Amino acid sequence: MRRKLVVLALATLAGLVALTAALVRGSAPQAAQASSHREAPLIADDPTADNTDLYAFVSPDKTDTVTFIADYIPLEEPAGGPNFNKFGDDVLYEINVDNTGDGKEDISYQFRFTTKTLNPDTFLYNTFTIGAGPGYANLNRVQTYDVFRVENGVTTKLNSSPVPVPPANIGPRSTGNDAYYKSLMSAAVADLGNDVSVFAGPVDDPFFVDLGSIFDLGGLRPFNENHLAFLPNEPGRDEVGGFNTHAIAIQVPISQLTRGHVSIAGPNDPKAVIGVYASASRQKIRILDKDGGVKNRDGWVQVSRLGEPLVNEVIIPLGKKDAWNRSDPAGDAQFLKYYQSPELAKLINILYPGLPDTPETGRDDLVQILLTGVDLPDGNPTGVNNLTFTGNTKADLLRLNMGIAPSAPAGAGNRLGVLAGDLAGFPNGRRLEDDVVDIELRAVADGYGPILNGLFGFPDLTPNDLIGDGVNANDKTLNSTFPYLATPHQGYSHTHNH
Repeated sequence: MRRKLVVLALATLAGLVALTAALVRGSAPQAAQASSHREAPLIADDPTADNTDLYAFVSPDKTDTVTFIADYIPLEEPAGGPNFNKFGDDVLYEINVDNTGDGKEDISYQFRFTTKTLNPDTFLYNTFTIGAGPGYANLNRVQTYDVFRVENGVTTKLNSSPVPVPPANIGPRSTGNDAYYKSLMSAAVADLGNDVSVFAGPVDDPFFVDLGSIFDLGGLRPFNENHLAFLPNEPGRDEVGGFNTHAIAIQVPISQLTRGHVSIAGPNDPKAVIGVYASASRQKIRILDKDGGVKNRDGWVQVSRLGEPLVNEVIIPLGKKDAWNRSDPAGDAQFLKYYQSPELAKLINILYPGLPDTPETGRDDLVQILLTGVDLPDGNPTGVNNLTFTGNTKADLLRLNMGIAPSAPAGAGNRLGVLAGDLAGFPNGRRLEDDVVDIELRAVADGYGPILNGLFGFPDLTPNDLIGDGVNANDKTLNSTFPYLATPHQGYSHTHNH
């Protein structure tokens, strides 16, 4: 009888398997550089413009600033020569900030890249060991970029000279050992003045998740015995381990991000909370020349965006995903029903029949967390009256309360963030160490835990507040200073599935 039920349930779920797999990142890899980050059909074919992750947090070692990190290009194979991954010269990359609560960007940081081949008569990416000084001596494929700040219709270029992108971490003959590569990476951290710092280049992908199990009908290895299709329990595996991504990081004083450019008095200051999203845009017309050249014409069209993690992958249905990528956060009320009645909740109830059923409709808790921000009850013991609430406008934004101080050095915060009482973590912004997979799984499954249940009055189911993929940390140690990201894996010596 149990076998018949399994077969029947799996057959019923045939049309939902893609969404289940997308519990973490879209459809399964199809090539060496495909990725679980491919959350929509069209962007799946355009990795250079694919937002993979967005982070926003008060800088732990420089608490009067905020650090934004936007990652692009999913699951980069470190041994990707001879043409290693790079930012697109034809892509407009942006980090957008809403400080008025209407879902529209009030400040945008734009990044435009330029690539030059110094010697076109060789196939070599580099001609000898790449120099750690200015200009990266012996690097043949050189990429630089310019940074612009857009506010009130005025565009200001922030750099006086092109900012370098560090080379790919190729191997010991080209880029030395890890200590030497750190010097290449450090040379790409630029001071733009006014206490603004920037970095863009290849890094270890800081995201951590058990892709292999989740792609297998929503499996969570530590909970295999609870799955409808029974397997023995086992530890989770970080299958993003060993892969790289391309990151754009910028550190900006808090006073440059608030309405009116004023300092804030603390977490309860009305100007303390901002909303952030990253995007990538391409020009409307692309012309392919017979000689191999490409021309791009006409205005920019947004092809990818990312605020809260996993929203397009898990909340938005397949037929709406490309439209969601093209739309702006201010119009996200049109997707409200998918938050209120998430398909993922239904899948959890079917695939894990041994767990208490999570509500499948009326999910205003998810609306609050993901679309408007969380407003704490008055007189709560944290002393914070407003965690991340930006107003009634429903918009997919990563919301950050800039008045809440960091709780730990870089990489050392509680991985469960607010679920564990660490108000400096997700969903208050997102730190590199925050385990957004476990946090969002528990949120959808109504497993908020006793802290949030008591603090916010959210419902809580047990043991739903324990579920997770069993991967609790990144495979590489983060750095203690900006841009905080770990060095990229080396092509010569990398391994996968840590």
